Amino acid sequence: MDALKKGFSIAKEGVVAAAEKTKAGVEEAAAKTKEGVMYVGTKTKEGVVSSVNTVAQKTAEQANVVGEAAVSSANQVSQKTVEGVENVVVSAGLVNPDEAADQKDLSPPEGAAEPAGDAVEQGN
Repeated sequence: MDALKKGFSIAKEGVVAAAEKTKAGVEEAAAKTKEGVMYVGTKTKEGVVSSVNTVAQKTAEQANVVGEAAVSSANQVSQKTVEGVENVVVSAGLVNPDEAADQKDLSPPEGAAEPAGDAVEQGN
């Protein structure tokens, strides 16, 4: 019977030792997992910030391109409108064609935009 008790005692010690090693292994694994998750989170955050900055920069660039195109188109439309009005005035005989040619020489160059600030009235 003593041999059985001794055998069970040795087995019990082995189980306790295994449990302690398992506990230590699980704690170490948990620490490494946490470290890995924190690393991935940091890298993901850096990537998101970089992506957001890139998108913002590209958006600003595209807004500038669209704005420049709109100004260019507005200038072309206004130039064509002026030319059309000149043609109507000359065709209607309201102005001598030679006078209209003289007036064209005084007009601003094509593509030149008027400053918007001068056109706005200040109300008191």
